[in-house]
Amino acid sequence: MYFNELKIGMSVDIEPTTIEKEKMLDFARNYDNIPLHTDEEYAKSTPFHQLIAPGVMSFMSVWNKYLEVDFFGEELLAGKSTKIEWLKPVFAGDVLRGNATIVSLTARNEKNGIVEVKINVFNQNGELVLTNITEAIVKIKN
Repeated sequence: MYFNELKIGMSVDIEPTTIEKEKMLDFARNYDNIPLHTDEEYAKSTPFHQLIAPGVMSFMSVWNKYLEVDFFGEELLAGKSTKIEWLKPVFAGDVLRGNATIVSLTARNEKNGIVEVKINVFNQNGELVLTNITEAIVKIKN
């Protein structure tokens, strides 16, 4: 959708995705290789009592599903920024689902504007585990 077709409050649901242990470990070993994500014995000694998924991996798992229903399609010019807040740990086997809502629209010029999308991510128990605010630059329909 073009910038001028979007409205604040527009929302889409994001299909569930499961955090698979082997993918979690593989991601952690390659991109976030700390004991809390890769060493089961160490993780048992933490307040979580088990391995937790890397936060970026948890977010990207949901982001991948968001892209199936994203607001912009071919009208997206570029991402501008993203801010992730991790609120609760995510574990292997957790099923994450979410929703995305347009929270801000700012016209930049006659060609494009900035769209701010908030994504809330919940686990299978309905607990909010992370939030994300992403800014995207989107074409204006002339």
